[in-house]
Amino acid sequence: MSQIVLGVGGGVAAYKSALLLRALTEAGHDVRVVPTASALRFVGAATFEALSGNPVSTEVWDDVPEVAHVRIGQTADLVLVNPATADLLARAAAGRADDLLTATLLTAHCPVVFVPAMHTEMWLHPATQDNVATLRRRGSIVLPPAVGRLTGPDSGPGRLPEPADVAALAELVLTTGAGALRQDLTGRRVVITAGGTREALDPVRFLGNRSSGMQGWALARVAAARGAEVVLVAANVDQPAPFGSRVVPVESAEELRTAVQAESGQGADVVVMAAAVADFRPAAVAGSKLKKGAASEPSSIELVRNPDVLVELVGSRPPGQLVVGFAAETGDAEGDVLTHARAKLARKGADLLVVNDVSAGRVFGRAENEVTVLGADGTTTPVPAGRKDAVASAVWDVIGARLTPQG
Repeated sequence: MSQIVLGVGGGVAAYKSALLLRALTEAGHDVRVVPTASALRFVGAATFEALSGNPVSTEVWDDVPEVAHVRIGQTADLVLVNPATADLLARAAAGRADDLLTATLLTAHCPVVFVPAMHTEMWLHPATQDNVATLRRRGSIVLPPAVGRLTGPDSGPGRLPEPADVAALAELVLTTGAGALRQDLTGRRVVITAGGTREALDPVRFLGNRSSGMQGWALARVAAARGAEVVLVAANVDQPAPFGSRVVPVESAEELRTAVQAESGQGADVVVMAAAVADFRPAAVAGSKLKKGAASEPSSIELVRNPDVLVELVGSRPPGQLVVGFAAETGDAEGDVLTHARAKLARKGADLLVVNDVSAGRVFGRAENEVTVLGADGTTTPVPAGRKDAVASAVWDVIGARLTPQG
């Protein structure tokens, strides 16, 4: 069980901190909520105390014998500030200690993660950007805000990321350390595909696959947290869009092909093909629902091959662009999983191939994964079983080591 300090800033998005608190406590962590006085005008102390089982205070003068303004930070495994308002970022960057939360930030020796939320103009203001740069330079993690609806009719960057995304990244930092979210992808543009394509048979039915898109979502979430500009080509994924990503929804393999070609040709440093793209599609799509016993009932379904999107990307990529494929493999009489994967890497021509052993229904729709990353240079990097964000972080480590240095 980890000791987490959940700092809560005084913004309207503070209500989401209650959802994050529940997610963290349900994961087995001991969470101490330290709000600002302004935060308690949005969410009452009783809510935080009921969900955490711990007392809530904003002042250094409460529980003086405990020396709370020192002890809370000293004993924490993670300090997570959600939401981090423009004012709170400014006070933290200045080293202020005028309430219990900012004093805690000065005494913490553990990873510190800020999750900003504010209006777009406040986020983009040079003062806020300077404060973010200062905090990052000192070793804190400052996530990029989500883009979307803000208070009132306004929309843009500054929205608080969804609690599930923040909880996943908190788990990643707790298990692997702050280095998992280092800003090594800043200035990089990455295109990621996720989910599984659907090939229409008639207006009701389709040929599909079991991919949930969870690993692609994790790759996008971690890349954005590490500073990348992320475009996520999403094939039939029923999940909220991850923060820091521009989502391009697609359905079929042909739609995915068109989207990836367009996005990868706009200065992408990396293209990661994590989606499960159908190899075949019906040769013809019925204009009305196919019915049993009707004259239109087919005796068989003719299939035709879809284009190989990965091979096309490799053949048309600009100099310096890395292309990463994914392979869901099973062993058979002709070879084990890695034997088939190495042959596939050679056929496709990609720089890296991330290999999943999907025997007996493993991987699909599950929170954990285990992969092996094969390199065209003959390298083999095993990634042990772990939550999909941890796997994503390890994959980005391998990719990052191969990126051409920025000039």
